[in-house]
Amino acid sequence: MLRKRLIFVLIYCDGFFMQSRNFSLQKVGGIEWIEENYDLRNISFALDEIVVLNVSKNKRSEEFYEVLKRIAEDVFIPISAGGGIRSFIDVVRLFESGADKVVINKILYSNPNLVKKIINTYGSQSVIASVDIKDKKVLLDSATLEIDVEPKDYFKNIIRMKVGEILLNSVERDGTGFGYDFEMINSLISSCSVPVIISGGAGNGKHLLEGLLLDNVSAVSTANLFNFVGDSLSVARKEIIKSSGELLVSWDSRLMGRLNNKFQKHIYG
Repeated sequence: MLRKRLIFVLIYCDGFFMQSRNFSLQKVGGIEWIEENYDLRNISFALDEIVVLNVSKNKRSEEFYEVLKRIAEDVFIPISAGGGIRSFIDVVRLFESGADKVVINKILYSNPNLVKKIINTYGSQSVIASVDIKDKKVLLDSATLEIDVEPKDYFKNIIRMKVGEILLNSVERDGTGFGYDFEMINSLISSCSVPVIISGGAGNGKHLLEGLLLDNVSAVSTANLFNFVGDSLSVARKEIIKSSGELLVSWDSRLMGRLNNKFQKHIYG
């Protein structure tokens, strides 16, 4: 059985991590706050992947690359990163800073040749296409730009590009904690040949499980910092495994902790 994944999304803006609701941002805290309240090394045992999105005004800020490096040093799971990718150099910098995959959005529409170059260089598995939907419209660039393309046609175009995954987000449900927009999700992924990560609306473990149970969903994600503070992600993962069997990998946190400690000692002496 192909296992599915649980993903945590961190939204970074001008030195701080943010809580997002309908793409309106509320400042939460810097990297020190994240490390203090989430203990990324331990929380990574409850996750399969972390996505870090930079929505800063100056998206090429050196500070974001340093924050990304710091997160990469704390966790053993894959990290995907994106935000402000306008050139191939931006992609190189993200990979050099610890990203295993890049998340692309605006260039899917504005620069398909750059998308092709990224895929040809790093492989399809290293590219996640981020798609934001509101009122049955496709929005780009942190949901600030609406394009005149039907969502289904946009999905088909992305699939032709041979991206590795699609991150599908509901702007209307974003940060609400009301659950995923399954009507929107099902209308787009029913015949999708590319793995899909769904986002926007998860506020508890039940919502995550509902998303994972969809046949064409390969992963669920949440960016809800407040609903999943403390050990809530770990509890949610255990509940999902208990109620659904083999949907998620069951990590042995003690074994993984020992392996991670050995890895850290080998790398850093």
